[in-house]
Amino acid sequence: MANLRTAMDSQFWDQPISSSQTLEGCAYSIPGDPFPLEVTRASKALRVQQLSVLGNGFPLGTIPSFSPTSTKDLGSFSLQSLFLKLATSNSWLGLIGQFRPKKLISSIKGEFTNADEFEWPAFKDVAKHVFDKSIYSLGLFSQISLSSSSVLLSTERHGDKRRPRYKMMLWHELPDHDITLEAAWPGLFLDQKGKYWDVPESISLDMSSLPSESGFQYRFGVHKNSGHPQPVNTLNGEVPCALMPGLCAKAAFSYEKRKDFWRQKEKVDDTAVKTDRGKVRHPSFDMRLSEPHAAISGIIGGTSAAWFGGSESSPSTESHVDRDTSIGTKKRSPLNANLFGSVCYTFQHGRFTKLYGDLTRVDARLDICSASAVAKRVFNIFRRSSFSNADNPLSSPKLGLILQQQVAGPIMVRVDSKFSLGSSSGKQGPHVEDLICSLSYSLRILRSGKVVAWYSPKRKEGMVELRLFEF
Repeated sequence: MANLRTAMDSQFWDQPISSSQTLEGCAYSIPGDPFPLEVTRASKALRVQQLSVLGNGFPLGTIPSFSPTSTKDLGSFSLQSLFLKLATSNSWLGLIGQFRPKKLISSIKGEFTNADEFEWPAFKDVAKHVFDKSIYSLGLFSQISLSSSSVLLSTERHGDKRRPRYKMMLWHELPDHDITLEAAWPGLFLDQKGKYWDVPESISLDMSSLPSESGFQYRFGVHKNSGHPQPVNTLNGEVPCALMPGLCAKAAFSYEKRKDFWRQKEKVDDTAVKTDRGKVRHPSFDMRLSEPHAAISGIIGGTSAAWFGGSESSPSTESHVDRDTSIGTKKRSPLNANLFGSVCYTFQHGRFTKLYGDLTRVDARLDICSASAVAKRVFNIFRRSSFSNADNPLSSPKLGLILQQQVAGPIMVRVDSKFSLGSSSGKQGPHVEDLICSLSYSLRILRSGKVVAWYSPKRKEGMVELRLFEF
């Protein structure tokens, strides 16, 4: 079943999104934007932990990734590797390195192409290109676990960027709640158009209840933005209101229910294979995909927010933080409340135990990201008003489709897509808003773990991840 809890989590500032823009491997969604695709939710395993495992299966322990850069000569292709990992019973330290080969290869090729013969000065120029800091990135990550609390500290420096990134996260577990304190300088956010934004200072404190048997869950917290947001790898854009400077107090609740139309429970005989030595149990490649079924689930919830401080800017406001950078902003309401909801139908054939044709799964999900925006649009349609609400991306219901198909053995292909059922962002009628393709290799030894390689045409980026219990 698709993870409907992303509907509420995306209302806050700490909903992680997989991204190859940073060595940490994630950015964050922006409250007020449509719900992100489920496949974009970042892995529960930290990037250092992922590279420690993935390095065993790649040549020289290097893992490829794609991400656009501010300068085209650097290229999108990069190689990441875990250079150092020190671990004790309750802490660890890791050093991640990244290398972009395109600029180095082009520079070396140009040196020898322009040289009349292989002379010593040409080799000296090659060495100069090898030590060009713009093609390298380094990240240092550490974590300390103390009983029910955990602290993560990280810093990373990209050679083509002027400023390093710093981040601190504190998790604390209570019997029925989780507390998270997070601070980043700067904080990296991804908007619904696929553009990245750097917020100079982003600090959030949240408390969320654990999922209950009744399906009721709530969450509240405060968030503070400081400094003017800047676009990453672009020169202009409209700043999302939720990223503008100010302090926000927010609360949300949700109620989730699901019902099975039918389900074939896994039995011992279903996974037993006859051999010369008798019956041998071959469990599913992924324990969470081991039961064929058809089910429906739904979630409904509400949010309320209050903003304090910050400047209210008009659409004509231009940023002064960077030369040649033009940024528009919208006016932000100091108080707002809204309702949201999602309903999802899931059909799965096969148990994902055989080598071929044992898994086909379809998830269809309808999202209402903002009940007030949808109601306002419907009212204007019936009133035949000349006022159009099509520019508001939340005013159109979203249809998400997830198609999963076994290719061979533990290899599976997956396509996640999102459709807008109305006109928005200058596009008339229903249209595709986002699409991500991925190929995964399930690791039976981890029960519900897999290596996933995904690519987003909209963001023009992709990466290889290790994911655990992602449903």
